[in-house]
Amino acid sequence: MSSSTVTIRIDENLKREASAVADYYGLDLSSVTRAFYKQMVNTHRIPLTFAPEEPNEESLEAIAEGDAFLASGKRGRYASGRDLLDAAMS
Repeated sequence: MSSSTVTIRIDENLKREASAVADYYGLDLSSVTRAFYKQMVNTHRIPLTFAPEEPNEESLEAIAEGDAFLASGKRGRYASGRDLLDAAMS
């Protein structure tokens, strides 16, 4: 198997942050790049998602509850989280 070198130019901050993510998983950027290329070859796709993640059902319910609470006009300051929840439930 012969090998080749790929050189890319990226922002230093992006490289540092990507390296931190790779390091979290016990990898280096070269290993991640090789894995990315292998995934492309194995699936015949580019393994990237450009669409933002859609909220799950639980998150959608929480968003709806928050919107309803804001629409109710029951805004204000509360001494505790319990006071806030009590106000939201009444």
